[in-house]
Amino acid sequence: MANAIRFDFVSDVVCPWCIIGYKQVKRALDLYAEIEGEALDAQFHWHPYELNPHMPPEGQDAGEHIAEKYGRTLEQAKAGRAQMAKVGKSVGFEFSTEGALRVYNSFKAHKLLHWAHKSYGASDQTTLKMAFFKTYFQERLDIGDDDVLLNALKTALPDSDGEAAKTALNDEQVEAQVRAEQHYWRERDIQGVPAIIIDEKFMVPGAQDAQTFVNVIRKVIHKRKSV
Repeated sequence: MANAIRFDFVSDVVCPWCIIGYKQVKRALDLYAEIEGEALDAQFHWHPYELNPHMPPEGQDAGEHIAEKYGRTLEQAKAGRAQMAKVGKSVGFEFSTEGALRVYNSFKAHKLLHWAHKSYGASDQTTLKMAFFKTYFQERLDIGDDDVLLNALKTALPDSDGEAAKTALNDEQVEAQVRAEQHYWRERDIQGVPAIIIDEKFMVPGAQDAQTFVNVIRKVIHKRKSV
């Protein structure tokens, strides 16, 4: 389709700025339609990135983790989360503030997202990705737990094959495919997320504001029309 535009998101389900970046892109698409009088058919594809590949199964308190990983005090980590929550609310995503958030390894979530894309396509993969963001940031559940992931899948995609999904979580071939995809993006110097590749040509790092994405989208469409 002439008005189709592809977005490849290299991201992690435990990355708050990844959902914020997605919301900013969605807002940018609305702004573009208002400005140009042309709605674009956005296609989203999600690719794996682990922020905490060596995190043990029990996880770690988020404040402690951020303080250790980034050299911040607990107070600074708390202030950073408050600012992130404020930005999230401004783009339509509410981060829960109830109780203590824990950081978990997300590899199993990436396996299920890979399986969903292969089995059902990009649209359903996006639906599942949004469910995982909700599960982790709003319900504050363990995103590394099989039952949590499968319950989120059942809620998000009720017609999906739960038994096949359960098998995928323990499938060595699926694991190898996800590891290979992670390697692919590391080889392309993706060292932080979100990294958003637009139309397979332009990479935008981080959760930029909507206007920045509008500018890149306009550049993409202009280049198409000038060919």
